[in-house]
Amino acid sequence: MLDQLLNYDTELFLFLNNLGNTSWDGFWRFVTEKWSSIPIYAILLYLIYKNYGWKGTLVIMVCVALMITATDQIANLFKHGLERPRPCQVEALKATMRYVADGCGKYGYFSGHAASSMAAAVFLGLSLQKWYKYLPFLLLAWAVVTAYSRIYLGVHYPLDVVSGMAFGGLTGWLFYLLQKWGQKRFKTQKT
Repeated sequence: MLDQLLNYDTELFLFLNNLGNTSWDGFWRFVTEKWSSIPIYAILLYLIYKNYGWKGTLVIMVCVALMITATDQIANLFKHGLERPRPCQVEALKATMRYVADGCGKYGYFSGHAASSMAAAVFLGLSLQKWYKYLPFLLLAWAVVTAYSRIYLGVHYPLDVVSGMAFGGLTGWLFYLLQKWGQKRFKTQKT
């Protein structure tokens, strides 16, 4: 049964990966770069400060730092524990896939990019939804686009990405609960 699931995963990977063409390659390379999200994070930081004040912003920033660290390290534990090769490492796929990325890591399950971006989207979306009703949907769309970029570039299978997004969503929600506790514990309500 696991073999069949992995076969479906490979077929879906080839379909999604081959939807691309060279005119879009630069866009997807940009999307997948971690630094490309800095303007989004700067805007979100401003919105957080505006609505939470400096003390509340500090609680959120500590939670985000812990969340991203936890997400990244747990993704690495899975990658090195399960040792599932990335598609760009599989010789049998190289003739039928598009490989666009600049580098290809060794193992891919699960996607740290997908996990981190979804964790950030869920955490920040929940933290700001009181003031910005549609922001969570925009952040989720951003996380999905980031996750798809990993398939487009040829460095992750869909199962790597979906698992990373699920883990990231759960992590984002748990750290949101921690952030809510921190706001109450340190009495950060903006006056």
